[in-house]
Amino acid sequence: MRDLNGILPGADWRDCFEGEVGDHQSHSLEIARRLLDHPPAWISGLMALRNRIVSLVGLKAVALAAGESAGGFPVVSSSRERTVLGFDDRHLDFRIVVDLQEMEDGSVVRVTTLVRRKNLFGRIYLFAAGPFHRRIVPATMRPFCTHIHPVLLSENR
Repeated sequence: MRDLNGILPGADWRDCFEGEVGDHQSHSLEIARRLLDHPPAWISGLMALRNRIVSLVGLKAVALAAGESAGGFPVVSSSRERTVLGFDDRHLDFRIVVDLQEMEDGSVVRVTTLVRRKNLFGRIYLFAAGPFHRRIVPATMRPFCTHIHPVLLSENR
């Protein structure tokens, strides 16, 4: 998989999950949309709750819709092998990196989240959201990936 340097300079939090897809995928943006455009109902509920809470403190809500986005997250850049989604906010900046690697018998999908916390609120927010995030990413991969597992942080530096 490709290097993550330069995607979000100063990122101080990251996680990564990888899974196998039995068929060959044509574009990383298609994978990003499969991951994010139709999440399980419990994730949609959590995102709606998150949007209500963060709107009270003036943070950006995520509109769960497609278009020039995947799951409401704006596309920062996209190529066949990598799509980067995300945006910057007052408390933190984040990127979701969807990497696609073709193998002989299918494809490997790697989803990496990078976060640059800007202030105390960003640290508190991520402390609260982190445990949910670690369950959400594999859950969005489960409908079309097998053998989903976390990737050690040292592997994606």
